[in-house]
Amino acid sequence: MKTIVPPLKCQGIKTKLVPWIREVVGDDFNRWIEPFMGSGVAGFNMYPKVALFADSNPHIIAFYKAVQSGEISPQSARAFLKQEGDLLRNASDNGYDHYRLVRDRFNVSRNSLDFLFLSRAGFNGMMRFSKKGHWNIPFCKKPDRFAQAYITKIVNQIDVLAKIIQPEWKFCHQDYLVTIADAQAGDMIYCDPPYLGRYTDYFNNWTEKDEARLANALRATPARFVMSSWHHNDFRINDAIQRYWGNFNILTRDHFYHSGAKEENRRSIVEALICNFDLDGFESHNHGVRRKPEQLRLLEQTAKYIAQQDAGATRASMRSSALTVEIAPTLGLVGLTQG
Repeated sequence: MKTIVPPLKCQGIKTKLVPWIREVVGDDFNRWIEPFMGSGVAGFNMYPKVALFADSNPHIIAFYKAVQSGEISPQSARAFLKQEGDLLRNASDNGYDHYRLVRDRFNVSRNSLDFLFLSRAGFNGMMRFSKKGHWNIPFCKKPDRFAQAYITKIVNQIDVLAKIIQPEWKFCHQDYLVTIADAQAGDMIYCDPPYLGRYTDYFNNWTEKDEARLANALRATPARFVMSSWHHNDFRINDAIQRYWGNFNILTRDHFYHSGAKEENRRSIVEALICNFDLDGFESHNHGVRRKPEQLRLLEQTAKYIAQQDAGATRASMRSSALTVEIAPTLGLVGLTQG
């Protein structure tokens, strides 16, 4: 099943982990509940009939409400992004002047289409706000960001989303504890909180106290839950796993996060899914992911190396032939053949 990619970009989006989450969750639930909606990628790909999507970020909730109501449609999004993209392309300071204009306009009006623009034109797809709740991400420095193909990609994502959103889906701007308290037996809660010690913004300023509160709330819920977290990376382990989640069932998977402003911060990490239900049939690590046998990987690497060498030799031969043809008339040579 092809993964639905939402139109909003959020740091730490779970697009590549959706098949894993879907397999663990299954489809035997009455209502889907997300206390930390973010991009919504996990829930959208579960196709629930009834859902409660909530987040502490009011702009995310406002955007998806606008798509649900039809206020934002594929047509209106295309017209808006085309207009703003043209202005961005022709703006001074290599496009930055118009980016600042939209940023300042959004910080006053809170317009959802401006929010979409900033989400797609901000640096590295990050979403961050100041203490005053203002957009706080610099421009990606690509004045041609909204080329026709890119606009079409975003518009298609909105179109798909508009078709799958159900009238029974609720989008609420509220605290995660309020959302979890609404859960009942038969519901499925999916939690993707800000990762403790890894990322915060002023709508999601996640602390040790929040982690403890979340653990207590999920421990008490009558619903089933799945929670995403990070287990460890090359440098350290997540101490909170044992401290708060050690009594639950945990699955892990190797994952590469393309997250962070610097390339050296974009490293592999071991993701964790924490659950309060039985996980019979699942391996504890990398379920469904198989490393290729060493011999096969070596053969593939050798074949790739040979192909690269052949391509290099072909390019060298073509350059040599071109040079021979170019200098031949000046030397008075005839009957030359390609080298």
